[in-house]
Amino acid sequence: MAVALRCLRHLPSLLPRSSFAMLRGLPQAPAACPALLPDGCRQSVHQRLLTRQLATKKAKGKGQSQTRVNISAALVEDIINLEETNEDMQAVVEALKEDFGRNLSVRTSPGVLDHIIVMTKDRKFPLNQLGQISQKSPQLIIVNMTNFPESTAAAMKAIRESGMNLNPEVDGTIIRVPIPKVTREHRESLAKLAKQSTNKSKEALRKVRSKSINQVKKFKNKVSEDTIWLLEKQIQQMADSAAAEMDKLLAAKTKELLG
Repeated sequence: MAVALRCLRHLPSLLPRSSFAMLRGLPQAPAACPALLPDGCRQSVHQRLLTRQLATKKAKGKGQSQTRVNISAALVEDIINLEETNEDMQAVVEALKEDFGRNLSVRTSPGVLDHIIVMTKDRKFPLNQLGQISQKSPQLIIVNMTNFPESTAAAMKAIRESGMNLNPEVDGTIIRVPIPKVTREHRESLAKLAKQSTNKSKEALRKVRSKSINQVKKFKNKVSEDTIWLLEKQIQQMADSAAAEMDKLLAAKTKELLG
C-alpha cells in the first residue's frame, strides 16, 4: 500500500500531459518508486489516466454532444491492436471505392469486364484470366475465349448476370458485348447497384467492428470497466467514421450517375 501511495503522489505531474500519453513517454519509474517495481507504477498511472478520461467524457456527455475518445494504441496494445482495426475498416472503404470505379460507370471500357467472376467446372475465375478482352468500337467489346473454349458458355452467363445491363452474343469462341446506350433507366439501375454495394460494404464493416469488440470483451475480467468502455467507444467511432466515408462515396456516385 505504501509503495502504491508513493507512486500515485506523482500523478499530478503526469496528468497535465495528454490523457493518453504513450508508455514510452514514461521511460522511468518516479523517483519515489522502488526501482524494482516500475511496471506497477506504470499500471497505476495508466489506470488513473483512463479513469480520468472516462469521467471527462461522461461529464461532457450530459446535455450535450460527447467529445470524441482518442486512446493511444500503446496503452492498450496488449488488449487489441487499434491500428490494425482501423486498417481493416479502411480496407472495406477502399474496396467499395474500387468497385464504384470499376463496375459502376457510364463510361464503358474493356476494363469494366475484367473482374466479372466466371464460375467454371473447376472454380471461379475473373473473366480477364479466361479470355482476351478488347474494345472494337465505342459500342462493342470483344471477349476472345480461344484459350479456354470450354468456358465460353460460363463467361456468357457471367456477363449477362453481372448487373451491368449487358446482352452478350456468341460466335464460336468469340463473345461480342454490345454497349447499351446510356439511358435514364440504365443510370437508375447503376444507382441502385451502388446502393446495394454500399449496404454490403457496411455489413462487412459491422463484422470488423463486432470482431474487435469481442476481442476487447475477452479482457473484461483482467482490466477495468472504464478501459473496456473506452475501447468499445473508440472502435465504434472508427466504424462510424468509415460508414460516413461510404455515405459520401455513395452520394458522389449517385450524383455522377443521375446528375
